[in-house]
Amino acid sequence: MTIHIDELSVPLPRRIRGSVRVYPEALFDATFALDADRQHRWSPLAPCARVEVNLSHPQLRWAGAGYLDSNHGDAPLEGAFRHWHWMRAGIKTGSAVLYDGERRDGSEFSLAMRFDRRGKIEQFSPPPMQPLPSTLWRIARSARADRTFAPVVSKTLEDTPFYARSLISTRLQGEPTTAVHESLSLQRFSAGWVQMLLPFRMPRVRR
Repeated sequence: MTIHIDELSVPLPRRIRGSVRVYPEALFDATFALDADRQHRWSPLAPCARVEVNLSHPQLRWAGAGYLDSNHGDAPLEGAFRHWHWMRAGIKTGSAVLYDGERRDGSEFSLAMRFDRRGKIEQFSPPPMQPLPSTLWRIARSARADRTFAPVVSKTLEDTPFYARSLISTRLQGEPTTAVHESLSLQRFSAGWVQMLLPFRMPRVRR
């Protein structure tokens, strides 16, 4: 899959132009409901993939491990969930994805899955949830790791009033790994002052 990019960055306008190519090692035709009414669904399309980035503005090229999924639904997320934590980790056989969240009614959901490079999905018992340091915007973070290991935030890639994306060092079923981790606070997203900031953070440009 080729993604063509031609955008302007914010708040300082700068051209971002180029392409991203995703090469799946396996495609998965699976969808998981995140709520009882199946209004919100998650599809791990290519949990094991190779990605090539080629930008002309700014001049930047790199290649590495990648991931492609889809969250889709029939109602606003903030009406169904309070928060969630998600992470994808590379493992020897492919990748592991762990997805945890709390719904508005107080119930929780938890998914822990391994995806191999031949298209096989295997669920496993998630290890304990352990706290991570909060972000500068005071977004709570936590991640799953083996009971004898304390996960560590290696780098915070994105820190916003309601969302954080990070790199973490963790251990899953005895295997040390680096994971891409995200924390989403839909309680914070619903706040009026955050809603006022969204047009500046995610502007919509007429074409």
